[in-house]
Amino acid sequence: MMIVMNAKATDGDIQSVVEMLEAKGYDHHISRGVERTLVGAIGTPDGEKQAMAEQLMTLNGVERVVPILRPYKLVSREHQEETSVVYIGDAAFGRGKVGIIAGPCTVETEEQTLAAARAVKAAGAVCLRGGAFKPRTSPYDFQGLGEDALKILATAREETGLPVVTEARDVSHVDLVAEYADALQIGARNMQNYDLLQSAGESGMPVVLKRGLSATVEEWLKAAEYIASSGNLDIILCERGIRTFETITRFTLDLAGMVAAKQETHLPIIVDPSHSTGHYLLVSPMTLAAIAAGADGVMIEVHPQPDRALCDSAQQLTPKNFQKLMDNVRSLSTAVGADLQRNSEEA
Repeated sequence: MMIVMNAKATDGDIQSVVEMLEAKGYDHHISRGVERTLVGAIGTPDGEKQAMAEQLMTLNGVERVVPILRPYKLVSREHQEETSVVYIGDAAFGRGKVGIIAGPCTVETEEQTLAAARAVKAAGAVCLRGGAFKPRTSPYDFQGLGEDALKILATAREETGLPVVTEARDVSHVDLVAEYADALQIGARNMQNYDLLQSAGESGMPVVLKRGLSATVEEWLKAAEYIASSGNLDIILCERGIRTFETITRFTLDLAGMVAAKQETHLPIIVDPSHSTGHYLLVSPMTLAAIAAGADGVMIEVHPQPDRALCDSAQQLTPKNFQKLMDNVRSLSTAVGADLQRNSEEA
């Protein structure tokens, strides 16, 4: 349930609500708005909820108690109607603010990563992506450079000023990623790794949560709830394609699912056209389609020499093609009224 405090509620009034919830076995989350403070009651303790709601209404400062029917309480629009804005460094995502995250699929060398970082910044990206820990289908494929890759990404950030987004593949990676990066990504294969979700939430870092390759929208939002229930609402959802019967593309980019999810959650949602399509020729049109459909950002793979990439060569754009795409993104953003974020070089 959601307890809406009135405009004159004091900190003491809010604390009284919290104490009653804790006494009844509920966890809680406090969201302070400009005019109202909301206290979310989390959990399903034994007892009559209607009686609990009536008891809460007797407390000073309580305006109303609203039952929440969604299984994902904290990330739902029932909890917060207005779309959240989540920052990765200075880059904003959500509430009309659109950001482009770009970089190589995986960090291979310092030279390769710096070349990609310089190129994507020059074209207009606001964040740098790059894999340090790579979850691969085959155990014999390149698995990433680990901490060495994180150090290279930190060097690229120091030179370009772009905040870094990179994946944690395991709970043991979270603290290490937090030491070097600005946002922690949870990949599609780990969307339902609940220990990792909770650890990511507890890190306090912004989290980019990719939709699982066979996950429904509801399952995706429930996964985000694990992060939120750890006290962290700095979550950006990422639609990256789901597995269907179609084989001409790597996955099927579910833009309808993305739009439907935006009706359900206040969290910003970005799109990954690289992994979903699997081919660079499809990345540009699907990027534009995503922005036209209301995506809060796009994550794109860019490599200085895709033909030599150690991972996912076919889906990575060259710097030249990325620049062409960004020119089109600027035109489209103006047409649809999106606030395309700029990096320090453009500002």
